[in-house]
Amino acid sequence: MSLILTPARRSVRMPKDEIDLESVISEEVDSETALRPYEILTYPADYTLEILVKKWEEKAIRSPNLQRRFVWPQARASKLIESFLMGLPVPPVFLYQDREEGDLLIVDGHQRLRAIAYFFSGWFGEKDDPKRVPFELVGLSDESPFSGMTYQKLENTSPVDFKKFKDCVLRAYVMRQLQPADNDSSILEVFGRLNTGGMALHGQEIRNCVYEGEFNELLKKLNKNENWRKIVGTEAEDKRMRDIELILRSLALLYNVKKYEKPMKEFLNKFMREYRLPPHENPKDSDAKKKAIAEKRKAYEEQIKGFEDIFTRTAQAVVQYLDPKPFHILRGLNAAVFDSVFTAFALHIDKVSNGKATAAKIKQVRSKYDALLKNRQYIKWVSAATTDQDVVPKRLKKAETTLFG
Repeated sequence: MSLILTPARRSVRMPKDEIDLESVISEEVDSETALRPYEILTYPADYTLEILVKKWEEKAIRSPNLQRRFVWPQARASKLIESFLMGLPVPPVFLYQDREEGDLLIVDGHQRLRAIAYFFSGWFGEKDDPKRVPFELVGLSDESPFSGMTYQKLENTSPVDFKKFKDCVLRAYVMRQLQPADNDSSILEVFGRLNTGGMALHGQEIRNCVYEGEFNELLKKLNKNENWRKIVGTEAEDKRMRDIELILRSLALLYNVKKYEKPMKEFLNKFMREYRLPPHENPKDSDAKKKAIAEKRKAYEEQIKGFEDIFTRTAQAVVQYLDPKPFHILRGLNAAVFDSVFTAFALHIDKVSNGKATAAKIKQVRSKYDALLKNRQYIKWVSAATTDQDVVPKRLKKAETTLFG
């Protein structure tokens, strides 16, 4: 009896802010791939609170670009400040030093560092937050000498405690990648293992944190595309950013499939790292170097526009030819079917763009897609666990030849 992939006849209700991803064994095996060897230097650094806040204000310590806003209530932040004032131990923070910029990225300790910066500023909340209030210590024992204290009051009424507070030390563990010399590829693994800010982060959530930049913003923009939301099957964006990861996946395979090596997560990391930011010049650069960088920046901007154009056209073509939710095969969206078929469409976009979506052409492509979902070898490549390193390009080639051969 042969196994055939056929679209599900009933849907399963999912939370409005989560996409329904089909469980695929090969995908799960890939996501659990062990950490590759790294040589990482980790050393302790005892920063005074005053120095930490200065680094924060100068952005020498960066908070990740993550939907992990400051969530501590004022009472909890107050207890942290009181701990310093009383000389109680406070857990260390973990920082990762960027190889190129030298900045420190917060891996763990975001809430603590922001609470300290808020107290120094005198305000509980960001400057642009209309709901921010003066930061006075609340929720402490009635007997605490620091109840109701603010940074300004501490300075005016207790100069000794004020100086001790500014000179309090918060231990930080600073990590820096030594080998391989590939622009901090270990940071995603380190962030995933050490971050303790509640729920374990998914791959794209971590990339969103450590690969801030123009390419990351493009992915977020593409995720709002009307046709793409039809393909995903929900108007709401996935709160775990798995829909954005699918977009990254399609672009990485389209442009870099010949360089593919498993695991998929590392392949995606490399691609996102490569296009993270445009080249930038240094004021000390020579005129010739500045000119060369300007040309590279122009090429980068054209590449970003190219990513947007090809993805937008492909999403439109997939909906025209295969209808909405075409990759929801057995129940949810099958990522393996998606990346092979969507990328095949992108590779042949000029054959299927708007003017060529005739009724006869649509019927022909749909018939070929049905045949693809019944092909035994293809079914194996998009559903089973395998040690075959070439399974991703193989299933893409199979989809491409079947649909557009």
